[in-house]
Amino acid sequence: MIYVVCSLLGVSIILEIIILLKKNNNDTVEKLGKFETDITKELGDFKYNFSRTINEDFGKLNETIINRLNNINDKVNERLDTNFEKTNKTFTDILERLSKIDEAQKKIDSLSGEIVSLQSVLTDKKTRGIFGETNLNYIMDSVFGKNDKIYQTQYTLNNGFVADAILFAPEPLGTICIDSKFPLENYQRMTDKSLSKDERDVATKLFKSDVKKHIDAIKSKYIIPGITSNEAIMFLPAEAIFAEINAYHTDLIKYSYQSKVWITSPTTLMSTLTIISMILKNMERDKYAKVIHDELNKLGVEFDRYKDRWNKLSRSIDTVSKDVKEIHTTTDKITKRFDIINSVNVDKVLENSDD
Repeated sequence: MIYVVCSLLGVSIILEIIILLKKNNNDTVEKLGKFETDITKELGDFKYNFSRTINEDFGKLNETIINRLNNINDKVNERLDTNFEKTNKTFTDILERLSKIDEAQKKIDSLSGEIVSLQSVLTDKKTRGIFGETNLNYIMDSVFGKNDKIYQTQYTLNNGFVADAILFAPEPLGTICIDSKFPLENYQRMTDKSLSKDERDVATKLFKSDVKKHIDAIKSKYIIPGITSNEAIMFLPAEAIFAEINAYHTDLIKYSYQSKVWITSPTTLMSTLTIISMILKNMERDKYAKVIHDELNKLGVEFDRYKDRWNKLSRSIDTVSKDVKEIHTTTDKITKRFDIINSVNVDKVLENSDD
């Protein structure tokens, strides 16, 4: 741009000089006129070319700017599409989670209704007894499977009483009776914080009395000398009641120990029966240990016989292998002899014999 301006200034100066020369020298007017015309033409051409170059440069610059703006616009649209897709996916996930939360809330409401219904059912002693027996049967089946040789449910003893379940274990365990008990009413009153302390204390005494009555009943009905083991199991189908007794009523635990009646919950009964199941399996395995030992001894004798026969066969194989090697050596010697014989020139021998 500076070069162009300087050129324009130079042309202007030349024109001024030409004008001065016109004034001072009339002889050169025609030459200067022609020169002026040429200069004017060149100046016009220069302006035209300069204008065209400027227009072309601006055109290229405008095209470059448009291309860059288009690229920027494409990238912006691409990012907007990507972000919109991510946002849409996130929104969809949120809707799915909200629907799942809504379903879970409905299930919770339904479960709450079922719990209330279950509580109303468990207020009846008979239904509580059925609930405890069903829970006990499920635990026995989970540990031992359908095996009436190991346990039976609703088993009638020779004294006429019916045990909820009986476990036929070998000595020293013996036959163990399991009975389900569910002391719920006084437990609920004992743990109800809306009641006064005096009312809860009365309920606590009644609860302890209920548990002791259940222990005494199990001891008198299900521990029969010579028929059953000298111990029995009381099953509480509620973990909360079991935890309450173990945490705050150790006198009941001592009383049960003295009566040889072991108090269990679903969790502890499952653990106890699992241990008994392992003991039964070990006893069964030990029962066949002598048979297995005898069979192993017989297998050892057969293995010794097999080893002797194998050694004999190995020695025979070694002898045959040695004979094969000797035959191979003899074969090589015979082959060499034949080669020597074949290499003899018979005609030459005959000529020598004629001589």
